[in-house]
Amino acid sequence: MGKIIAIANQKGGVGKTTTSVNLAASLGVLEKKVLLIDADPQANATSGLGIDVESVETGTYQILEHTVTPKEAILKCTSPNVDVIPAHIDLVAIEIELVDKENREYMLKKALEEAKEEYDFIIIDCAPSLGLLTLNALTAADSVVIPIQCEYFALEGLGKLLNTIKSIQKIHNPDLDIEGLLLTMYDSRLRLSNQVVEEVQKHFNDMVFETVIQRNVKLSEAPSFGESIINYDATSKGAVNYINLAQEIIKKNSK
Repeated sequence: MGKIIAIANQKGGVGKTTTSVNLAASLGVLEKKVLLIDADPQANATSGLGIDVESVETGTYQILEHTVTPKEAILKCTSPNVDVIPAHIDLVAIEIELVDKENREYMLKKALEEAKEEYDFIIIDCAPSLGLLTLNALTAADSVVIPIQCEYFALEGLGKLLNTIKSIQKIHNPDLDIEGLLLTMYDSRLRLSNQVVEEVQKHFNDMVFETVIQRNVKLSEAPSFGESIINYDATSKGAVNYINLAQEIIKKNSK
């Protein structure tokens, strides 16, 4: 039975999509069967794996509407063992369309019931908001990875997200677990980066992944070539970081 992991933080630019794409690719390389779901209307995870967003006809929008099954929305990508359910800009409308629906928070959970059997891991790339799309992802998920940028405002908004997770645990998904806090965009030369790492580790202890994602030019370049960092440059610092993260997650889930 596959584990569903949402990659969430309402702050933009913290490395959610980079983590979703490269964690999925790393798990795939480590011979796990992975489904990556793009639940962000910006569709960056879709284009980041070389899929032309304009040509997307069925994707996350349709599975949330229950007009297609996940199997019918799946596209292949260049990363081994990774399938993708793509997004399109039309996903913006789903927040409005779901408002009047009964059990609107459970649309994704219901849609993924069958798909769980087919994969080892299902990774959901969430939108940078705490709207209905992210709520659906967190209600469907078994756990959540929270990327935190090693910058001045790193912890801003984290309390709000943790409160949202608590209320989802209370109302919609009592089994939702925090997989871990992931420090991203780390630059060892900057005093500030080191301070943020110390601060987060001091406050959250075991909740923080040992793996830290370093700032890496190759990581920034890979999406423009429609490839994961593993395909683009497997020897880069970014690739090594994400392989380490994937191994940490596999180890944690094999206990």
